[in-house]
Amino acid sequence: MSTPARTEEEERRDELRRVAAQVAAERYAGRADEWDAGRVPFPVDERRFLGELGYLGIALPERFGGAGASVRDALVVIEELAKVCRPAAFQVFEANVGAAQALSRLGTEEQCERYLPSIIRGDTTMAVAISEPDAGSAATDLATRATEYEGGYRVNGTKRWISGGGEAELYLVYARLGDAPGSKGIGAVIVGRDAPGVSFGAQEKLMGFRGIPSADIAFDDVAVPAEDVLVGAGRFRDLFGCFSIERLGNTTMSLAIGQAALDRTVDYVRERRQFGRPIIDFQAVQLTLSDMLIQVRSARLLLEHAARNVDDGAPDTLDVSVAKCAANEMAKRVTDQAMQLHGGNGYTEEYGLERLHRDAHGWAIAGGTPAIQRIRIASELVGRRFDQRERS
Repeated sequence: MSTPARTEEEERRDELRRVAAQVAAERYAGRADEWDAGRVPFPVDERRFLGELGYLGIALPERFGGAGASVRDALVVIEELAKVCRPAAFQVFEANVGAAQALSRLGTEEQCERYLPSIIRGDTTMAVAISEPDAGSAATDLATRATEYEGGYRVNGTKRWISGGGEAELYLVYARLGDAPGSKGIGAVIVGRDAPGVSFGAQEKLMGFRGIPSADIAFDDVAVPAEDVLVGAGRFRDLFGCFSIERLGNTTMSLAIGQAALDRTVDYVRERRQFGRPIIDFQAVQLTLSDMLIQVRSARLLLEHAARNVDDGAPDTLDVSVAKCAANEMAKRVTDQAMQLHGGNGYTEEYGLERLHRDAHGWAIAGGTPAIQRIRIASELVGRRFDQRERS
């Protein structure tokens, strides 16, 4: 059977992948371990370098300085960078599938003109602020409130687990802009890092995610002009439609981690010798390696399925939840299997597998845990909403 001819789009995406992999290898392979060990935030000059390459505007409109390409193109670059250096990939993630993508899709022309060019250049970055001390998985329980006053709103509340907290110059803050209960009262406003009344907690010392700062944000009567309201109360569904795109980025991060662990392991088992033979000759190694490949390829296919219509609108939430859950758990399992096949070497920092494993657990938590994804999957599957709250 002959192999189908590759389309122009596939060839272009392959070239994009090749160049991104080259950038990762030449620019970041020798520095990622150092940044991880020292918990060093990704340098601003490196962020600007990614901007110069055009990576921070791949999926953002040309009229603001972006490439106007597809989200799927951005995911390719995210994956290749994330195989080597998650903090570098996170910059491309934030600009193309994070809060800036929500701004591009939901913001006014004036808002986009004001913020997107700087984000695309790498001069600023925008983080999303959703979770709170008492509203993590239960996002619609958030209590941060934006109270209307003449000319805008005043924001009061606290946000937790904010990736980029303290480092990002801009924040897309989910808040209650109305008195309606649950999701009906929630909208989002744009707040600058240096706005009066904004303060940050200490940087979290996380198991993984090193180089990606995380901190609480407190809002004490922060004035937000009306022109910085991204969406008003009642448009939570629109916000979470954009957040589904962010979850595709999360899925890609997990896929990259699993693929990197698999690639390193294939090389290792070919070279490592025991009992006078390469360890790939042993059946137990063959079975484990095969299992790793099955998991990684399955996650990739689920991601491709979930991302197929992303540029025509918000992706299907069921497809995204399935892909994210599968990829998150795949990355944890595959990195664990990789460590086992490396034996004692897998437990050292030298081979980088422990860093992959630590980061795999972080991406499984971020953006909605596998347990929460399973609840969403069941809800979408049977067409029912399941209320987890205690009934009075």
